[in-house]
Amino acid sequence: MADLSSSATILNVNDDEATRYLSSRTLRMVGYRVLEAATGEEALRLAMQERPDVVVLDVKLPDISGYEVCQRLRAQPETASIAVMHTSATFVTTDKKVRGLEGGADAYLTEPFESEELIATVRSLLRMRRAEQELRRRAEHLTEADRRKDLFLAMLAHELRNPLAAITTAVGILDRRGQMDTKDGRMVAIVQRQTNHLARLVDDLLDVSRLTRGKVELRKTRLDLRGVLEQVLTVFRPQAESRNLKLESSLPTVPLWMEADTTRLVQVFTNLLDNATKYTDAGGSIQVKAERSVEDGRMGARVRVKDTGIGIRPEVLLSVFELFSQADESLERSRGGLGIGLTLVHNLVEMHEGRVEAHSDGPGRGSEFVVWLPLLPVASDSEQEVVLPALVKRRRHILVVEDNEDARQALQDLLETWGHRVEVAADGLRGLELAVQRSPEVALVDIGLPGLDGYRVAEELRAKMGQGIRLVALTGYGGSEDHSRAREAGFDLHLVKPVHPDALSRLLSEL
Repeated sequence: MADLSSSATILNVNDDEATRYLSSRTLRMVGYRVLEAATGEEALRLAMQERPDVVVLDVKLPDISGYEVCQRLRAQPETASIAVMHTSATFVTTDKKVRGLEGGADAYLTEPFESEELIATVRSLLRMRRAEQELRRRAEHLTEADRRKDLFLAMLAHELRNPLAAITTAVGILDRRGQMDTKDGRMVAIVQRQTNHLARLVDDLLDVSRLTRGKVELRKTRLDLRGVLEQVLTVFRPQAESRNLKLESSLPTVPLWMEADTTRLVQVFTNLLDNATKYTDAGGSIQVKAERSVEDGRMGARVRVKDTGIGIRPEVLLSVFELFSQADESLERSRGGLGIGLTLVHNLVEMHEGRVEAHSDGPGRGSEFVVWLPLLPVASDSEQEVVLPALVKRRRHILVVEDNEDARQALQDLLETWGHRVEVAADGLRGLELAVQRSPEVALVDIGLPGLDGYRVAEELRAKMGQGIRLVALTGYGGSEDHSRAREAGFDLHLVKPVHPDALSRLLSEL
């Protein structure tokens, strides 16, 4: 009967010529290609050169033991996957066999052995090795497919963010004119809400992919959590009012200082409030409450987001933070969503050394999400009531470098509406020329520019103007590696399109 593995190569290592001859003859009769070695060093050399499928390795060799040969084979990436079978007429006790198997061998035969036993063991090792090779090929294929998927998502997000940026900015201008009839105002509000929703979906899709691969890095700064919550609540109040929902908040009068990533915390509470508004019907209410809380001897901040919505079934509650978990599993999918928002919340909170819990008394009885985050130690007893500071408005000289015509024009109009002096350039070379000639205070620079990309523009401006200009990267590329590369090029800030007009106004006021 032909052996399906007859094309395999076997390295037979034994210093006893008679034993080596008999084993090699048996293996060749089955159809294997057989190589021979009489010493451990020779075996290692042949293994590295020929890459055999199986090494039949005697333990007692004249130079180094078979145990050491096996360990050195396992230590080299080129030979680590070769199957190894120890043989011995001397080291036959249980402890010797255990030592060999724990040292990396896949099988252990005691001499003398029958030729059928040798052949059967070799066949078994070949089946095992080829199964491992197939699994490795599949894993490599999946890794490559995953890499291509991430690359596609990054490019897709970039292409989506450019038109989103133009739409968001244009709607922001229309909204500030204040001379629309009721119907026009309603249409503008619809476009703004749906654009914001689409932008969040794009961000969540990319972030959940990066989080599951451990590619998200936190950029922590000292911040007052109340400011983050106020920012999120400001965005959601108009949305809640449009859905006839009552949004209530209760924040402490003393600061909640912590080391955290502002952008990621905004994402956490945005997702929680988005979840609450999505699953709460008109006439309902949403409450956001923050307070100091000591847990396990650590001072922290507890933030509760409670709604009167559809609630969560007990069986769903157990997996609510798992990827693609859905509270609304009906065919009509009237509540929408991708089932990734709460996964992002859970992972980002844990990255901040906090925790998040979900509670619900069942369908129709609302739900509550509780986030606990660690606070910095109180420096002194002088931390009295502190009112969050109002933003100071200031007119600035701004350069916009953007190759997308709609996005460039909309951003220029928005900035000029706010009273800023604005210069524009459609490519990197013209942007660099204008910056050197006109000396703007701030440059908003797209990364994907023709001629000279945004990174090169930043590097040239830093070389020519030093710290005399604030550089802000405005781009559709939002990965952690993109943030790092922007900082290395000389950018002060890295913003991902589309940037909400309120966020841009706040940025320009705080620079």
